[in-house]
Amino acid sequence: MEEKEPQEDALQFNQRIDLTKLQEAVSQIKSELGKVIIGQQDMVELLIISILANGHSLIEGVPGVAKTVTAKLLAKTMNVDFSRIQFTPDLMPSDILGTSIFNVKTSEFEFKKGPLFSNIILIDEINRAPAKTQAALFEAMAERQITMDGTEYDMEPPFLVFATQNPVEQEGTYRLPEAQLDRFLFKINVQYPSLEEEIQILESKHEQKNTEVEDLIKAVLSAKQIAEYQNTIKEIIVEQNLLKYIAAIVDNTRSNANLYLGASPRASIAIMDASKALAAINGRDFITPDDIKKVAGPILGHRIILTPEREMEGLTANQVVKQIVESIEIPR
Repeated sequence: MEEKEPQEDALQFNQRIDLTKLQEAVSQIKSELGKVIIGQQDMVELLIISILANGHSLIEGVPGVAKTVTAKLLAKTMNVDFSRIQFTPDLMPSDILGTSIFNVKTSEFEFKKGPLFSNIILIDEINRAPAKTQAALFEAMAERQITMDGTEYDMEPPFLVFATQNPVEQEGTYRLPEAQLDRFLFKINVQYPSLEEEIQILESKHEQKNTEVEDLIKAVLSAKQIAEYQNTIKEIIVEQNLLKYIAAIVDNTRSNANLYLGASPRASIAIMDASKALAAINGRDFITPDDIKKVAGPILGHRIILTPEREMEGLTANQVVKQIVESIEIPR
């Protein structure tokens, strides 16, 4: 009699957590985006994971590969407030946070909230703003609050930042500091479409004629549902040996000969949370080593720094992460 694989056996157990509605919601989001976005399945899936895991995402790619459009349309699938902020070299912190204005009638200063006070924030070309404006984002991204004139203002949930940057154009840009990069759950590298996908893009654009792409997308999620699904993700089961597997991967980055700087415990937590979200999307209430391996690259790639020697040799951070993941023994 043929023996069943352990994973097949596990899947035969009844789900301890009902993930039906969550899966349906994810399927609806993908379906809505599929009306406009051709290809880029990895980017779409990682952005959905970042929503479920309540994490921010940095999207990097050359101009014209639908970074901004995808983030904007993804926000459109959710019935929440949306703000798009174009970062420029002359942008000041008050331009995004808000400012205190003197009210003549009351003879008091009133705080007028800036565009950062929204649910989904799309920051276009984040690396164009100076350090002072970048720093203004730190507290908001990490603690989901900002402090102005000694008063703390909480961000309404969900509060998620999707930021884009161009990797090739360096003139007029400011490199994001490591402390800010660490605030992003994922750094998503967007590639060019394949030839077949590019033909589909042209055909789709030709057929749309005068139709605005945003009119094709409808909202399928409310803020309350997002909060419910984010809480569901926290209940996903993680076995002890998989926690050790995550810790071993991150610990290896700190002693790896190819790296000058390794990842922090924040990276370990990010891998665990993202793996839970990926498992839920796939209808499982438990994570597997494959979930961990799939999210490790986009989570660790921007949190580690190569040694100058390895950088000069042309080695990339993602290649090192791949080597590390493959070198750690998969728990059985």
